Amino acid sequence: VQLVESGGGLVQPGGSLRLSCAASGFTFSSYLMRWYRQAPGKEREWVAAISSSGGTTNYADSVKGRFTISRDNAKNTVYLQMNSLKPEDTAVYYCNAFRTFTYWGQGTQVTVSS
Repeated sequence: VQLVESGGGLVQPGGSLRLSCAASGFTFSSYLMRWYRQAPGKEREWVAAISSSGGTTNYADSVKGRFTISRDNAKNTVYLQMNSLKPEDTAVYYCNAFRTFTYWGQGTQVTVSS
């Protein structure tokens, strides 16, 4: 089982980034997919979730209206489009797959700074 995040980097406040998480080794289309983040000195927090079919999405209040989660089951990939980024969005972003078991990626760093 592998979840590999990519797309992180340094961006100025107000900018955008698109994170990707490529999955392998399990039936991706059957799993709820989620994004979490962890800022330095803080606990990991849930950011967004998408149902197995992609028909239902949910967001933390802190990112609602700015972030969009999506998935492509044909490519076994989940995405997080992040717009209007703020310094407080700085964190390591992790993707998570959940059904009976839960799997985590290794994370990708997002830094929002001028």
